[in-house]
Amino acid sequence: MENVLRPLIVLVGSVLLTLLLGWVTDLLLRRADVRHSETPLWGLLRRCRVPLQVVVLTALLRGTYTETAIAVVEENEGLIGHVLTLVLIAASAWLVVRIAAAVVEASYSRFAATSRDLARVRRVRTQVALVQRIVTAVVAVVAVASMLLTFPGMNKLGASLLASAGVLGIVAGVAAQSTLGNLFAGFQIAFGDMVRIGDTVVVDGEWGTVEEVTLTFLAVRTWDERRITMPVSYFTSKPFENWSRGGVQMTGTVFFHLDHTAPVHEMREKLHDVLRECPAWDGRDWSLAVTDTTPNTMVVRAVVTAKDADDIWTVRCAVREQLIAWLCDHHPYALPRIATSQAVSPPAEHTQPETPAQRTGRG
Repeated sequence: MENVLRPLIVLVGSVLLTLLLGWVTDLLLRRADVRHSETPLWGLLRRCRVPLQVVVLTALLRGTYTETAIAVVEENEGLIGHVLTLVLIAASAWLVVRIAAAVVEASYSRFAATSRDLARVRRVRTQVALVQRIVTAVVAVVAVASMLLTFPGMNKLGASLLASAGVLGIVAGVAAQSTLGNLFAGFQIAFGDMVRIGDTVVVDGEWGTVEEVTLTFLAVRTWDERRITMPVSYFTSKPFENWSRGGVQMTGTVFFHLDHTAPVHEMREKLHDVLRECPAWDGRDWSLAVTDTTPNTMVVRAVVTAKDADDIWTVRCAVREQLIAWLCDHHPYALPRIATSQAVSPPAEHTQPETPAQRTGRG
């Protein structure tokens, strides 16, 4: 009878104690979330319930599995203890990562709720995302190292690695040159305020919004929902356009190639009418002027403004579409055209007299 009760007490007791501790922890976090609604930290910490229960259950089993008095357990006591130790290390790392993520996300949420500077919010968001990834990487490396050290042969392996550290360092430095360059470029982007998540950029002629920034790559979502993934070292070594830096307000231009007889004054009045009816125009500024001329056409430039890059695109398209339609309906003569006519013969006095060779050949 004792052989049956002892394993049940150990296993069932560990599971019940784990569930009880998880329920009590979740209850306390819910009450703290209600009392301190100004911060989302307590609500975010509730996500740690599962890794916490895994840590507690593994720790309880690691300390009591030898009391089960089961023959299989006694025969494989070392192996089972080693496996439980590995699971405990991995679960502890999982718990630390969840707690760090909750703290970082709560800090960013409080800052975003109180700050009115959208550019600064995007900057903090980029930094927070990279810091969270760094913490995750560090915890993962420490956890893997701790798990490897539980194996008896790792000490000798560590001594061998230290003995050949000089050669390995040179080889690793050459092999990981690109990776390390991207790593340091990621730090430079995060804390140098070069580009932030949510910024509107133009890279290699592609217009889009920065969607994700990591330590090694940066993802740009284009206007047609494509994703361009580029190494972060690109943004520290090559020029690119950042339309969101220094403010999100934009000024755009629309060019028209028209005939010299185009009614510029009436076009200016029509442009103002079009802008007044366009919700995307912010009302800050507008103008229309002749900026260049060619033997066949003249270049008319319309300048418009909007509150951000998306609206400036909408305003430019609306102005281009409606002004061209207005010219076609009311002033078709103003559209560019190619003038053609018959060639005019030169006057008789400019005609060259025929040479004797030409007369001979004609005869």
